[in-house]
Amino acid sequence: MRVVTTAQPMDTQPLDVQPTPLALLLLGREADPKSERGVECPGDLPSPSDPDLVARARAAKEKLGDKVFILGHHYQRDEVIEFADVTGDSFKLARDAAAKPEAEYIVFCGVHFMAESADILTTDDQKVVLPDLAAGCSMADMATAEQVAECWDVLTEAGIAGNTVPVSYMNSSADIKAFTGKHGGTICTSSNAKKALEWAFEQGGPGETKVLFLPDQHLGRNTAVRDMGMSLDDCVLYNPHKPNGGLTVEQLRNAKMILWRGHCSVHGRFSVDSVNDVRARIPGVNVLVHPECKHEVVAAADYVGSTEYIIKTLEAAPAGSKWAIGTELNLVQRLANRFAAEDKEVVFLDKTVCFCSTMNRIDLPHLVWALESLAEGNLVNRIQVDKETESFAKLALERMLALP
Repeated sequence: MRVVTTAQPMDTQPLDVQPTPLALLLLGREADPKSERGVECPGDLPSPSDPDLVARARAAKEKLGDKVFILGHHYQRDEVIEFADVTGDSFKLARDAAAKPEAEYIVFCGVHFMAESADILTTDDQKVVLPDLAAGCSMADMATAEQVAECWDVLTEAGIAGNTVPVSYMNSSADIKAFTGKHGGTICTSSNAKKALEWAFEQGGPGETKVLFLPDQHLGRNTAVRDMGMSLDDCVLYNPHKPNGGLTVEQLRNAKMILWRGHCSVHGRFSVDSVNDVRARIPGVNVLVHPECKHEVVAAADYVGSTEYIIKTLEAAPAGSKWAIGTELNLVQRLANRFAAEDKEVVFLDKTVCFCSTMNRIDLPHLVWALESLAEGNLVNRIQVDKETESFAKLALERMLALP
């Protein structure tokens, strides 16, 4: 290794360098009193640089006509949502695609696992397109097929795999969904997680069955403790980066819920300090958060529910009410604009900006490129799940659809 040093005169004295306020802020040693306090902030995403993009998107979509069906997830930016035929959460959109068999192209403005689910549920003649293949999901990436297979080996060696039912969150890869289907488990959404867990615990008889919950620890813990009356001691956290998940055989055998060490990079940012701060700033505010938030945040909130629940709660809220929302910022901004006319104040729960970085990779330039390519007869960025994986993943999804 080459080491380079710079000689200094012997009589040189150390400079009295005082860090600037900006440097202190970047070092985390100072606070910015002008941090974003609502849904407007200096970090707003810029407008598309090409003023012709909107016209080009409209022209390409018109040319494709009924051959294309565009799905827009709630967390997408407005410039993309404008061209969506339907909006919703990941599973709703996948089902909407399946209900549109006449559409040859399904353009999914979301992230990779969502497009995979759409491919699983649509016909072989339909082609699912993701405008940017780099639009992934950090949570889904926290559980790989190899890691989960190794976990199952650990459970087998502990003698509990036979009475463990996997329940996987919709926010997981097709491989994980297939693992779940192959091992007798089901998929869940943030809306029906309680029903999925109740079903799972019925599979092996009372007092016997355990659940391996993948990949979001927070949704699993919040559902088990908040909604089903379990204790935190009933839950253990399996870390795929440690031998045996960082757990003893006794811990695994005593647990009811074996939670995978995964989380959402957006919802994981919210803290109890965020809740306390917004209550101090806005007297009478209602705190409404997604169940992917940490357990202590959920416990401190007034309302907890899925993206669809959040929207419906605000729709039913009385005029003059105040709401701090703990979910992705694009959706919170959209809700704030929508309900301002009804005299409902909607702010972002955290003081700092928190877009979903991977979801925001789907922007108007990528959407225009995908639509124009399809209009010219060029299939791009197709998401296609292999048949064996699709078969077992679909089995897990069908078990979810059969839930009461």
